[in-house]
Amino acid sequence: MLNQSLLDLVFHALADPTRRAIVERLSKGPASVSELAAPLEMTLAAVVQHVQVLEESGIIRTEKVGRVRTCRIEFAGFVAAEKWISGRKAQWERRLDRLGDLVAEDDPKPNEKRKDI
Repeated sequence: MLNQSLLDLVFHALADPTRRAIVERLSKGPASVSELAAPLEMTLAAVVQHVQVLEESGIIRTEKVGRVRTCRIEFAGFVAAEKWISGRKAQWERRLDRLGDLVAEDDPKPNEKRKDI
């Protein structure tokens, strides 16, 4: 069973464009909170709050050495989201396959005339 509360946190975290921008930046490698804040038009304190949301969701992790907090991608949150999405994808593929089979059963052969017309 998938941890629904973690899944809720992941989707909540990724719903914000600023947090997605932070994740995009971290996909290139670790960065300090100050480096993450540089291109953003907000206070360092606001960026720290976004980082906390991402960390609580399991999307990133942080490490503080001295006065520098470094952030990096963590895959736990992404794994939870990927499992959920894969489950929905498999379910819809099965349904579409069944629909395709039903349509094929009702479709006349190329050289065959339909009797109900």
